[in-house]
Amino acid sequence: MQSSDATSELKQKTQTDIQELNVNKNTIGHKILHFPVTKIIIGLTVCVGAVALGQLLVLQLLQFTGLGKDVKNLISGVIAAVIALFAYRFLFAFYEKRAITELAKLGLLKNLTLGIALGATLQGLTILVIYLMGGYHVLAINPFMFIILPLTVALFSAIFEEILLRGIIFRIAEEKLGSYFALVISAVLFGAMHLANPHSSFTAAAAIAIQAGVLLAAAYIYSRSLWLPIAIHFAWNFTQSGIFGANVSGNALSKTLITAKIDGATWFTGGQFGPEGSIQATLFCSIAAIVLLVLSHRAGKIVKPFWSKR
Repeated sequence: MQSSDATSELKQKTQTDIQELNVNKNTIGHKILHFPVTKIIIGLTVCVGAVALGQLLVLQLLQFTGLGKDVKNLISGVIAAVIALFAYRFLFAFYEKRAITELAKLGLLKNLTLGIALGATLQGLTILVIYLMGGYHVLAINPFMFIILPLTVALFSAIFEEILLRGIIFRIAEEKLGSYFALVISAVLFGAMHLANPHSSFTAAAAIAIQAGVLLAAAYIYSRSLWLPIAIHFAWNFTQSGIFGANVSGNALSKTLITAKIDGATWFTGGQFGPEGSIQATLFCSIAAIVLLVLSHRAGKIVKPFWSKR
């Protein structure tokens, strides 16, 4: 009898806790705190703030070492990337009370391998078109250590930008608006971010929005993991600058494995903005994005907007 009474009391307590939790979820404060725009603002603020503060502290500490500039940048970039990952993981594990499956170890190697292969292949095809058109010229092959700077830049930008754009903006928007609306929003924002870059233009930003914004969101939808878009982003940028010596989104690096000269019409070279602004880059990335979206649709991974769910 005592055991039965204890079980009954436990059930009643559990039901009471569930009712209180449901009441709390219906309060105005809870609704505002968990409104998608609020979640996005908080997520961006925390992650950007954590990375900025972390980088500042690391750079101050590295000044007391005798390390070279490139090594300092590498250490700073790696630590900043790690901070971005941990800030995102801890914030949303606490905020959304869930397991952060999009950064899970399960499938990590598969996603990284596929992403690096896809990003490098797409960039290689883009440069190949420029070469076949007579616009790519190798001037010098530099020491292998010259890849440290572009490796650092590509690693940090890939992780940081994917955390912000796909992990926060796309993921949270998708929960309410569905995959396709969230894809358009995140892609447009990604393109707009590049308008302020050197040698940028509306055409170049539109190309970035289509090729990178759509492709990287499609990669997240397909894998339901941030590791795949991170790997694609990293391989694309690193191959473009670190290996082929081309400008990345209007930015040129002082050290690359190959010193190259790229000339010719802007439509196939991208001009000073870099190969990302070329028509073939947009075409190749669009094809890859469509394939990923078709596979996602067949696998039932496309999220419908909330009004369709009703």
